[in-house]
Amino acid sequence: MPDREDYRLRPIEERDLELVLQWRNSDRIRRYMYRDTIIEMDEHREWYSRLAGNADAVYLLFEANHTPLGVVNFTDIDRINGRCFWGFYLGEEHLPRGTGTIMGVLGLEYAFETLKIRKLCGEVFGFNSSSLKFFKRLGFATEGHFVEHVLKGDRYEDIITFAMFKTGWLENRHSLEAAVFPDSRL
Repeated sequence: MPDREDYRLRPIEERDLELVLQWRNSDRIRRYMYRDTIIEMDEHREWYSRLAGNADAVYLLFEANHTPLGVVNFTDIDRINGRCFWGFYLGEEHLPRGTGTIMGVLGLEYAFETLKIRKLCGEVFGFNSSSLKFFKRLGFATEGHFVEHVLKGDRYEDIITFAMFKTGWLENRHSLEAAVFPDSRL
């Protein structure tokens, strides 16, 4: 059984850049990104340098027992309106069932408890059935369906938008945590 103390989100550090770039450039991850071209290390380092001065974005490494497994990010953080977008991916493959949901629960906790967000938004390609199920499993509501919205390769793809309000998190938090950490005392 997963133990809550074994998992954490922490800021991405310079020592993580090669691994994160390797994940981000993998076909498995890239195909679900708006930008699906290969990113070079120089460009990746420039991106990382810009993060330090950017109050509108937070990029975190998801770890289990200090082993990096994936990335959770929050972008377009709007403190006035209390909302932001989030993105995520598991970089490592062949992980135990439920690892992604653990990452999601920690991400929700971070958004609503640390960032103090009122509304968390997400966007998913219509063909990404795993992420569509993931959003539903976490309790997000569908807010929109943009038809043929983003060009991928030689065709336009649909984008599905989701949102969760802090009130929804507070209502569902304990059941989500109990589902992923059944032996933890909450």
